[in-house]
Amino acid sequence: MISVIETHDLCKSYNGRIVVEHLNLSVPQGCVYGFLGPNGAGKSTLLKIVSGVLKATEGTVTTNGKIAPLLELGAGFDKQYTGAENIFLYGAMLGYSKEFLEEKYDEIVEFSELGDFINVPVKNYSSGMRSRLGFSVATIVEPDILILDEVLSVGDAKFRKKCEKRVQDMFDQGVTVLFVSHSTPQVLRMCNKGILLEHGQLIAQGTAEDVVSFYEAKMSENENAK
Repeated sequence: MISVIETHDLCKSYNGRIVVEHLNLSVPQGCVYGFLGPNGAGKSTLLKIVSGVLKATEGTVTTNGKIAPLLELGAGFDKQYTGAENIFLYGAMLGYSKEFLEEKYDEIVEFSELGDFINVPVKNYSSGMRSRLGFSVATIVEPDILILDEVLSVGDAKFRKKCEKRVQDMFDQGVTVLFVSHSTPQVLRMCNKGILLEHGQLIAQGTAEDVVSFYEAKMSENENAK
């Protein structure tokens, strides 16, 4: 499989603090990568750089294909607008045409399960409702690369299962997925590859099973050392 994402000596710093340090990574087409690591490890920063939201301090990122990023709950939404209006606003930010969104509107609303709340301003939505709407819009078409940052951890179990099914369908059809989660069972269910970051450095990479095992062993060691 060809690589659709490559980083070379990637670095990112904030106010002198290194968040990502000399990271080299090659992601083959069609892989579902689970990103693991403690808070502050650099996972979200790395995905923001890959998606183009942030610029690297040093190094390069090469991506091939259309990226659909779902990085933060409600990112790109205008809270004063209704859910219906935000479908077109957020969809336009992702590069979807008005005609396409009109054609897919009913499908987006149905998947989100928001019902009549679609006509309510987003400022009145819970985080789970914003997550449902954002995920429904971002995944209405098959991007080449789907980036998810903790967005599948919010909402009820039924909706999380439905989202996982849609991501799995994308995987089966060759979409590349980068997925941040603190849930190792979720990573094992959804991912075939894993990456572990710590203090901005890549410390483990391999199959999801191997990386999860390594991560859980490290967490156990840290707990025992307290």
